[in-house]
Amino acid sequence: MQLRRLHIKDFGILLIGGLQRSYDRCSYTILAVAVIAGGASLFALARSRDTGSSNPTAKAIVEAVPTALQTGSEPVPNFSKALEDLQAEFPESSIVSTDPSELYAYAQSAYSQFVGSPHTIVVHVRSTEDVVKYLVPIVPYSGGTSLEGNLSAPSAGSICVDLSALDKIIAINESDADVVCQAGVTWNDLNETLKEKGMLLCSRYYRTDRRILRHSLDPGRGATIGGMISTGCSGTNAVRYGTARGEWILNITVVLPSGEVIKTRQRARKSSAGFDLTKLFIGAEGTLGIITEATLRLAPVLPSTVAVAQFSDIRHATNAVCDILNHGAALQCVEIIDELTIKALNRYGTSARKWPEKVTLFFKFQGSDNVIQETSRYVESVITKHGATDYQLASNEQESEDIWQDRRNALFACLAYRPGCQGWMTDVCVPVSRLPDLISAAKQDFEELGLVAPIAGHVGDGNFHALVLYADDAELALVREAVGRINRKAIELEGTCTGEHGVGAGKRNYLLTELGEGTVALMRTIKQTLDPHNLFNPGKLYPDVSPPSDTNASNKGHAISNTKPASSKS
Repeated sequence: MQLRRLHIKDFGILLIGGLQRSYDRCSYTILAVAVIAGGASLFALARSRDTGSSNPTAKAIVEAVPTALQTGSEPVPNFSKALEDLQAEFPESSIVSTDPSELYAYAQSAYSQFVGSPHTIVVHVRSTEDVVKYLVPIVPYSGGTSLEGNLSAPSAGSICVDLSALDKIIAINESDADVVCQAGVTWNDLNETLKEKGMLLCSRYYRTDRRILRHSLDPGRGATIGGMISTGCSGTNAVRYGTARGEWILNITVVLPSGEVIKTRQRARKSSAGFDLTKLFIGAEGTLGIITEATLRLAPVLPSTVAVAQFSDIRHATNAVCDILNHGAALQCVEIIDELTIKALNRYGTSARKWPEKVTLFFKFQGSDNVIQETSRYVESVITKHGATDYQLASNEQESEDIWQDRRNALFACLAYRPGCQGWMTDVCVPVSRLPDLISAAKQDFEELGLVAPIAGHVGDGNFHALVLYADDAELALVREAVGRINRKAIELEGTCTGEHGVGAGKRNYLLTELGEGTVALMRTIKQTLDPHNLFNPGKLYPDVSPPSDTNASNKGHAISNTKPASSKS
């Protein structure tokens, strides 16, 4: 079995055990990772197999052998010894890699604007018997679609643990409308499986919270369940179904830095049994534990259709959306794209229509035919009061799909707008009524700095993205200046520097301003309690930990591919 990339950062003794689970539950497996800083404690992980349980759970027996506490600086990792031990344990050449191209590739994201520093060793865990010990930083990896420098190695080096082969759907509980799956499952694959059974995870069939998936959540294509939970992601469906931080994640199985494997709660839809440990790990970006499995709540897919309307400016469009939402209209999605993005779409050439080059709202309504028609009439009456023009409701399913496909293509159209350029994707969120102020300020900054930056966003949540295009290092410096201004302005407007992409290494220095010293201190206390030796994904999320001095993560931009996507449903 080939497991997907797991990355673990920080000095420590790492024990990795991979366990497999078959869909019919005849065999059970889960990846277990235990990391302990040198000089702290040594942990032994015992594996077990459950062959008949109706509710299989990870079983790990951990024995702590006390040793002297580390009182000085963190230990210097001995990668030579670690490599020697790993190669002895895994003689097959495909398991342990020091190939420079692979070490680099496993530190990168497909979409990130940061270039990660390469790891020292990559280990592709395969089975329960693959248990080894070594003193090194560890970084978990699964889908490689993050945007804020989450995968880079620390300056001292690291072992990347590949979790991508933890891609099994363990159980689909149709009567209870939930699904149990491993962390390496992508939301696309999960939705396809659910589609075959008549239930999708997000916008169609059945869905899970994470938008999370496209269930109600729809992050970037190829995102995995573990990564989606770890970054607290969301997407276009959040206006109706919320984000990964909602009630769609019923429980998760997590490997703690101590080596213990826990399951945060049972599968019931609600519980008052103590505080919600599941949410402790949502958005923690692998710094408190490594998620290996999750139970996701699903929702029935409802009929839906799409409508569009144009406005003279962002403020009129946003005010219309506030008016609609405050009266409880049945919207699944409401998206905004500016006139520059519309121009890019028209030039891109994949659409059958030419859009008026104005600020445009894309609506998705859901419900019965009567509900959709009633919602459409109400929306049209409201937006007309706010100066909307050219309101169009899709006349059939194909037209609805074609219109929404244009919204999906916005990123790729904008990347193609300036051939040869790379793009830096922003991600800020404010109270919906403040969105026009934020976008207006951003547009002024782009104009002042001479930057081209098409804008699209999830207006129903006050979340917008600008794709800031740059051709060289000089423009990249201006991009960083603009991005910093936007982040600070969002916080000033009682918003956040990251609506759905997470913090990583790229935005951690904004947290003190956004959250305050007391809140950040509490986050740090939780981190130190669970991971006292800073073993898991160091240099990420917490502003009190300085990033490695020689990392490339904050020094260079990383191209976002402008390859045209295959048509996809969402």
